[in-house]
Amino acid sequence: MSAFVIRGAQLADGTRTDVRVDGGVIVELGTIGTADRTVHADGLLLLPGFIDLHTHLRQPGGEGSETVLTGSRAAAAGGYTTVHAMPNTTPTADTPGVVEQVAALGEEAGYVDVRPIGAVSKGREGVELAELVAMARSRARVRIFSDDGSCVADPLLMRRALEYARIVDGVVAQHAEEPRLTAGAQLHDGAVAADLGLKGWPAVAEEAIIARDALLAESTDSRLHVCHVSTAGSVEVVRWAKARGIRITAEVTPHHLWLTDEAARGYDARFKVNPPLRTAEDVDVLRAALADGTIDAVATDHAPHPAEAKRSEWSAAAMGMVGLESAVLVVQAAVVETGLLGWPEVERAMSRRPAEIAGLADAARPIAVGRGADLVLLDPSARRRFDVGDLAGRSTNSPYLGQELPGRVVATFFRGVPTVLDGRVRAPEEIGAAW
Repeated sequence: MSAFVIRGAQLADGTRTDVRVDGGVIVELGTIGTADRTVHADGLLLLPGFIDLHTHLRQPGGEGSETVLTGSRAAAAGGYTTVHAMPNTTPTADTPGVVEQVAALGEEAGYVDVRPIGAVSKGREGVELAELVAMARSRARVRIFSDDGSCVADPLLMRRALEYARIVDGVVAQHAEEPRLTAGAQLHDGAVAADLGLKGWPAVAEEAIIARDALLAESTDSRLHVCHVSTAGSVEVVRWAKARGIRITAEVTPHHLWLTDEAARGYDARFKVNPPLRTAEDVDVLRAALADGTIDAVATDHAPHPAEAKRSEWSAAAMGMVGLESAVLVVQAAVVETGLLGWPEVERAMSRRPAEIAGLADAARPIAVGRGADLVLLDPSARRRFDVGDLAGRSTNSPYLGQELPGRVVATFFRGVPTVLDGRVRAPEEIGAAW
């Protein structure tokens, strides 16, 4: 494994330093002399590699939309070094065999650390508990369990899942959506849905499940994580639960920090997502909640689909957006350039807190000697039009195509190996080769 020096980088706190990496580990910080290989980082920001708690890689079964390899490349392009792969695959990732397969595909790809998320229920059908403990004790070392895409609507099943997750020091990540309130729903229940003649998706469908599950987590002394929080009311429930001492964490997506239901007025299905885009008032509350720590983390909910799944009438189109490549750019636009967060808080929300939630001790540490060299170099001064060429995955259903976004991922290092250099994702045959 090659040794190299990153020279003249700025850390999140404004400190400038050189960083020597050897054997996949940071071995020296400060002013460093000569080096055989140098990465020049003047004007660039150096952060720990980003960690996504919510990625859909589709494999096995959905390779037409994404594979572990193509999704890993998309993650590296966005500065990610760890992604957690959701279990809505075919077959469902609800057994040790399937989660081990996903983990092995990630190791073979070599771009990021792929951590499988195990399903809560068999087949994600919400009826019978999946093999939580067996998945946790498998080679995949699963610590997050979710039926994402489907809510664990049965309170008895959810309580049991929380109890079993506690046994393995894991966390249940809930897709909070009361299905009886959202049957046939197409867009946030508000003025835009009414104008477009689309069935409304009420905010209370999300908020009621979060409140119920917070109380279940309290009663079992278990950890609950709330996926893709999207409403102002949900923020208040999470804030109440934290004040009560309940072991709850929450994530928000970049698209819920930036886009509103107004984007749907053209019936462009790139903006159709679950949970739906909400109002400008919700966006403001979500941004403030990320700033004050009520919301712990930013997670992409990267949801690739083939073009034909989005090129249809709104009601028939698939829900979801790709987001790995654009996440930090949208976060910069939504909360850094608006003055709500500085780069230390972005590091917290995109690296440190996700690592803590997922139980990744080394990745939760700041940049320091002895830390693994999962790193990303950003140019925060860049500004450009985001286009299809910026997408490194298999699908192109990004809501940001054609938009001007700030920032650029210049380099990503995974265990000291460059997966992205000069803004270009390296080819598979280049990973691990001399550079």
